[in-house]
Amino acid sequence: MNTHLDDLLARMQHLEAELEAELARRRGEIEFVIENRRVKFAQEVMHLQRQHKVGMWRYLAQSSLAAVLTAPVIYAGFIAFVVMDLFVTVYQAVCFPVYGIPKARRSDYIVFDRTDLPYLNVIEKLNCFYCSYGNGVAAYLREAAARTEQYWCPIKHARRMVATHDRYPRFFEYGDAQAYREGLERLRQRYDTAPSGGDTADVDAP
Repeated sequence: MNTHLDDLLARMQHLEAELEAELARRRGEIEFVIENRRVKFAQEVMHLQRQHKVGMWRYLAQSSLAAVLTAPVIYAGFIAFVVMDLFVTVYQAVCFPVYGIPKARRSDYIVFDRTDLPYLNVIEKLNCFYCSYGNGVAAYLREAAARTEQYWCPIKHARRMVATHDRYPRFFEYGDAQAYREGLERLRQRYDTAPSGGDTADVDAP
């Protein structure tokens, strides 16, 4: 592996760690605790947040007609997300043990905590639930697909890609046949260290 690339990746990980620490500090400024996966705010914080709540009927009255008419189309995607969620879970359970690939933990990607916010009305909480689920399932699928790609085809593309997954930077360079043949088996064993937090694993090509 190119030493300069290793250095750049290490710096990226350090900056991501600093960012997460800063975000954690800012979250700490708002008083809340998590008990049994539910968020609980201090009473005075709850009171202040409820002052910013917009009632359901007022919220609907302020919504545009176009937003109301397109809502069913947006929510129709829920069925696709459920099917995708089920497929990824079954796919990992059936295939990953065969190849020794550790399964991505679903709970690391699909998180529901926005519904605990006291300044959201029922419709906003429903919207947040749906967005959390849709984006969580997409991230869950992306990680399962990334782990599969790491095992079967960890080769970078010749063309630049936008928004590659976390494992991609350590894949073999396009056209580097020797590195691919000599390092593939070792790369297949490297699912150990998370590059950017969460359960996403880092890999290290030779």
